[in-house]
Amino acid sequence: MAPTSETLTAERILEATEEVLRRHGPAKATVVDVARALGVSHGSVYRHFRTKAALREAVTKRWLDRSSEALAGIAAADRDPEARLRDWARGLFEAKRRKAGDDPELFATYSVLVGESGTVVGDHLDDLTGQLTRIVRDGMAAGVFAAGDPATAAGAFFRATACFHDPCHAARWAQPGIDEEFEAVVELLVRGLRG
Repeated sequence: MAPTSETLTAERILEATEEVLRRHGPAKATVVDVARALGVSHGSVYRHFRTKAALREAVTKRWLDRSSEALAGIAAADRDPEARLRDWARGLFEAKRRKAGDDPELFATYSVLVGESGTVVGDHLDDLTGQLTRIVRDGMAAGVFAAGDPATAAGAFFRATACFHDPCHAARWAQPGIDEEFEAVVELLVRGLRG
């Protein structure tokens, strides 16, 4: 039996939207396609998301939040800041690489959506650099990293590792030697943080 608008939730709409985007791509996917996949009218979808842009932004936020949530646990862990920093950087790289490799069509779709979204990407990047700032601040407090401004150091670390997490570099993530390159960059940056 098809769901009704009474049982329709934002989460179910986002799941259906992801599947529609996977099938049709961002250029052809419509709210009507999402409604059809759910067995409801497009008006039912619009009751949860006022515009197509709002729906696309919400599905993009959901996708980006999956990475942030896993990394937040690493950032908040009560253990050696240097190990946390290395694990966090590796976690981000692995999450992005997994997304690009496991479902390249959906990754390409989200890359398009990320380019369209308003504040979602900025908020995601702020969240990630905030997590890094926490790790660096903890490292400075423990005397593991040299004194300085934690936010500045975290921002520099994030930008210096961009080729391992920015989707525009995704084609490189499957190349031979990329893991060794990643480790070398992180090692260089950690040594710099130690001062």
